[in-house]
Amino acid sequence: MTRPDIGIEYPVLDCPDPGALAAFYGAVLGWEVARADDHWVVLQGPGALRIAFQLAPDFVPVDWPAQGVRVHLDLRIDDMAASTRWVLGLGAELVEGPADHPDFTVFRDPAGHYFCLCLND
Repeated sequence: MTRPDIGIEYPVLDCPDPGALAAFYGAVLGWEVARADDHWVVLQGPGALRIAFQLAPDFVPVDWPAQGVRVHLDLRIDDMAASTRWVLGLGAELVEGPADHPDFTVFRDPAGHYFCLCLND
């Protein structure tokens, strides 16, 4: 059997307020809203890069490390100090700093999803 053409359109994060979370990640990444309604927002990045946010009124973030992380975003950066100040200023919460691992820092976004700032190799 020949494999059909299957690709990834974009990751989707469930959240209680798609517009607010899209605004957070739009500011973090410098991406623009490509599509939005009351239940769904898609951010467009460079080329084919996109991320979506879906209304989930009963969304409850996982408790890490007790429940694991399941899925998280790794965001590439050049400057840990400047990037940390930027995301904290936008409403992120620091979870684990570079003292624990010098190449990445763990945060929670305003809805409670985990993401990491990862230094370019």
